[in-house]
Amino acid sequence: MEESKLVDNMIKWAESKVESKEYAGWCLSFVEDALGRSNEIEIVGGDCAKESADLFSDDMHDGVPERGALVFYDCYEPNLDGLFNVGHCGIYIGEGDVIHAWDQVRIDEYMSIEAMKTPHGFNPRYIGWVPFSRVLAKNP
Repeated sequence: MEESKLVDNMIKWAESKVESKEYAGWCLSFVEDALGRSNEIEIVGGDCAKESADLFSDDMHDGVPERGALVFYDCYEPNLDGLFNVGHCGIYIGEGDVIHAWDQVRIDEYMSIEAMKTPHGFNPRYIGWVPFSRVLAKNP
């Protein structure tokens, strides 16, 4: 299937979930389901958004993403050893906006996500974006 059709399917599926609490706190699952369920393909990522960002670090870009790109943020949460970077991720849908799962599935301007706070008071920090084509190439 043509890449633009895959992106359209992913974004349409993701937008159908806006305001859903089904993915609250599960941003990576949301992104994986948006791509996989909408296109009947399976993608392989890390155990958390930060691990997935690290998998794509060879093609991470700064600045404004392209439509369909996965966007990544550093985001820390406490664990028994101190702080752990679980990261945060979403899908760039265009015009500055990212659809992502936070307390619910929502659409926010990609840089304004840095002002959001986790339940433990930490803010995400934008680290970059990965082209949709790179995400597909990383998978079997």
